Amino acid sequence: MKRDASPRGVPLNNGRRAFVASMCTVAGSMMLSSHVLSASRAESKGATSEGLRRFQYVQIDVFTAKRLEGNPLAVFTDARGLSDIEMQALARETNLQETAFVFPRDHSIEQKEGVKVRIFVPDEEIPFGGHPTLGTAMVLRDSPVQSNTTVARKTAEIALDLKIGKVPVTFREDGSDGAFGEMHQVDPEFGPVHDRAAVATALDLKPDDIEDGWPIQTISTGLPFAIVPIRRLGTLESLLPNLSKVYEYLDRQNPKCDFYYVCRETHDPEIGLRARSIYTIGEDPATGSAAGCTAAWMVKYGFAQPDQTVHIEQGVEIKRPSHLFVRAAKDGGRITTVRVGGHAVQVMRGELFL
Repeated sequence: MKRDASPRGVPLNNGRRAFVASMCTVAGSMMLSSHVLSASRAESKGATSEGLRRFQYVQIDVFTAKRLEGNPLAVFTDARGLSDIEMQALARETNLQETAFVFPRDHSIEQKEGVKVRIFVPDEEIPFGGHPTLGTAMVLRDSPVQSNTTVARKTAEIALDLKIGKVPVTFREDGSDGAFGEMHQVDPEFGPVHDRAAVATALDLKPDDIEDGWPIQTISTGLPFAIVPIRRLGTLESLLPNLSKVYEYLDRQNPKCDFYYVCRETHDPEIGLRARSIYTIGEDPATGSAAGCTAAWMVKYGFAQPDQTVHIEQGVEIKRPSHLFVRAAKDGGRITTVRVGGHAVQVMRGELFL
């Protein structure tokens, strides 16, 4: 993945979330402009009177039950008719780091293979992303008619057909916070263990700033991340790495990966880990793919028991607190059944004209 692109799903640091849609509703309360509303009354569902194509979208905040927190995602609920070039351009236009596109198919195909979804960052398509997977499944569950898929409203499970394969997402009602969704990621692949002193040098830290009992290891459950265990919460909160230096190190690794920084010191008994993801263009409020890698890593090295749920809090430093709940199973010496869950809440919906 290109380092000047957004490698995960997060709003860009300049805060621009302007979208090309002329018609939108924020948290279900913003009114449509009178010009667009009057025009839409005379238009067919598929195209405007000027021949422009219309595509519905939803924006949802993922890994949170509170609007304007968590990790935002734009989901085009029926992307049939969009070309690869147009999807890439729309991923840049949304100004979010990840945008998802749903492609409804025949009921028999969706039952067998799942709902087809493609995920784009601003400059390329990626095979998997944690918050796009959970967020898209939440949108499909809440708005099946809008998506034109065969998903039943409020269903207990949805399978997405992603580039990495079929990824199921299960749901349960969770009181006042609404539905809780949990994605089942692919089984982890464990890569190389990194030298603590070398990583500390790349991060402008002292070796003692990194836990010596926790290995720094590259793991993938769809995308590769090197898990870096930071010893003290203050170090994690103040972390400001020289990213040129960081990527000079990471680009020499095989496979190439990104760092995911975690810390056991949380000052909150309800939270098992604090975490951060920092990239060249900004910081990620929630990294579901890296959280899955972390779940596998914790179970492998005995820091969490098989099927024990660990609450990871991320995004605090950028005022987008996110809450990810992770667990993994163990079958003999194999780590399996990696699951990452959380809540999500819709904040915007509307139409795009092309």
